[in-house]
Amino acid sequence: MDEQLTLLKKMTDTNAPAGFELPMTNLMKDLFDGLNIESIRDNTGSIFGVRKADSKHSIMLLGHLDEIGFMVTEITKQGFIKFTNLGYWSPIVMTSQKVTIHTKDRDIRGVIGGKPPHVLSAEDRNKVSLDNMFIDIGTASYEETIASGIKVGDCITPYSEFEVMENPKYLLAKAFDNRFGCALAYEVAKNVTNPKINLYSGAVTQEETMSRGSKTAANLVKPSLAIAMDVCFCSLTPGMENEGNAKMGEGPVIVLSDAWNIAHVCFKQYIMDVAKDQGINIQFDHLTGGYTDAGHVAQSNTGVPAVTIAVPTRYIHSNVSMMHREDYANAVKLMTAVVEGLDDTVVEQITSQTY
Repeated sequence: MDEQLTLLKKMTDTNAPAGFELPMTNLMKDLFDGLNIESIRDNTGSIFGVRKADSKHSIMLLGHLDEIGFMVTEITKQGFIKFTNLGYWSPIVMTSQKVTIHTKDRDIRGVIGGKPPHVLSAEDRNKVSLDNMFIDIGTASYEETIASGIKVGDCITPYSEFEVMENPKYLLAKAFDNRFGCALAYEVAKNVTNPKINLYSGAVTQEETMSRGSKTAANLVKPSLAIAMDVCFCSLTPGMENEGNAKMGEGPVIVLSDAWNIAHVCFKQYIMDVAKDQGINIQFDHLTGGYTDAGHVAQSNTGVPAVTIAVPTRYIHSNVSMMHREDYANAVKLMTAVVEGLDDTVVEQITSQTY
């Protein structure tokens, strides 16, 4: 497995749902230490590798550390575990899936259970509700489950192994939403050794729970420009043809708008110009029912020109997701060139909307 695949495997194998991001914060810190660069973090765990320049301006590149997951809310008399969401899940994709419960001292495997279809009424077969689900760790009583070390408040993550698919350009893992952005932030910090403006490249907490970490991180960094790096839908699978324009394998995506942000016109144009100069094919899409961290950063301080760069990803917000390796590689190339091309003059043209 080459260096890039090893990085993606390490990040997606790390378990860090919203509100419980410390394992990813620590991993990013270790990676930045390996580059011998300074890192800064806020009090929620958001972290950025810093490369300083002789400039009054800075760019903030932010993935998000968290993945969707669950949290233990109750242990029944029979030893089953009730839970709530950390981030949005469709109940349709949850039943019979393996999960990992993270206790203070160890990880415990479980499976999300529910009634078998044989005992469901015709009406109930078409209903899937979180309230009726539970996690089974293979114990026979409340006392046995408690003895395992599980307690109310423990976090839970999907269990899925990193795999290279039949076509080796296709990668399968949990949490590409958004370990893609975390890996991208690290690779840009690695590639851009002498930026002409200050570079803050990293990832924030709690994006999956209303993008909370981006608020505190923006107050910490106070950037002149910002790029959120996240995933978007892939329209190539059956039934998704009318759900967007982005297709896996056809390049990174500029998200034109989402529920909280409209891509800054001049900054968007600058990124498009860089992509053209670099010969990188880019796609365009919009999110009608979702958001990225760009929205809160754009509204921070006195306002920050912000854009989201994404890659099309299949099966997001489920136990597994699939990403195209060339989309990731071209996102690294694009983001590296975007940062390298920024200087004070270009930043001021963008912020004054004269670019």
